[in-house]
Amino acid sequence: MSFLEHLEELRRRLLRSVLGVIAGIIVVVIYHDFVVDELIMGPRKPDFITYRAFCHWSHTIGLGDQLCLDPPNLKLQSTTMGGNMNADILVCIVSGLILAFPFIVWQLWMFIRPGLKSKESHAVRGIVFYISLLFFTGVLFGYFLLAPLSIQFLGNYTFGDVENNPTLLSYLKLTTSLVFGTGLVFQLPVVVYFLSRLGVVTASFLRKYRKHAFVLNLIIAAVITPPDVTSQLLVSLPILLLYELSIVVAARSEKRAAG
Repeated sequence: MSFLEHLEELRRRLLRSVLGVIAGIIVVVIYHDFVVDELIMGPRKPDFITYRAFCHWSHTIGLGDQLCLDPPNLKLQSTTMGGNMNADILVCIVSGLILAFPFIVWQLWMFIRPGLKSKESHAVRGIVFYISLLFFTGVLFGYFLLAPLSIQFLGNYTFGDVENNPTLLSYLKLTTSLVFGTGLVFQLPVVVYFLSRLGVVTASFLRKYRKHAFVLNLIIAAVITPPDVTSQLLVSLPILLLYELSIVVAARSEKRAAG
């Protein structure tokens, strides 16, 4: 294919990706009430599954009510005439992107695959499945753990006698960035795999800086979670597992390259 033919193929793939996002947005619009009332507003409700699970675990391990989180009674407000509409647009776009993510990755892969050799294509067989699996695992982790813990911590944080009445867009930006962002963070093993194939990152490099990554992870967990050790460990453990998985992935990639 010529350069212009490559551009035309890229245009087609991008157009199909946009159509996939639009299809995802249509699904969100159809189930709008459920998405907004149950999913988006769920983490601010006292009976949200995460709060109930923490309380149950707290009693199970003999800590009483120590881990029973008390979510803030947030009175969300819209300070502009178009605030509610902008919030709806944000929810639809982010939700559409999440739903269409596997399709977008597949379109990207279909654009890249023809340029790979048979051996290279075989080495990344199933890549769309693994990327999608990691992404949705991160989305679930962000939604059921990071989002409610952050809302509970930030909503109950006090500064003098200032009343905490966040705007609707502020709430949505926090939750959507955590959920979507965590899905992207969970792509770490995939990123490390390709970097190792390029020779940029090695397994020995990751092992050498394992302690630094561990400390950085604990600092991030301490910032975004309530001030108790259990919550911090629950948040930091999956990321540490991803880092260890990245080391394994890098080591296998180096072994394949050497073979």
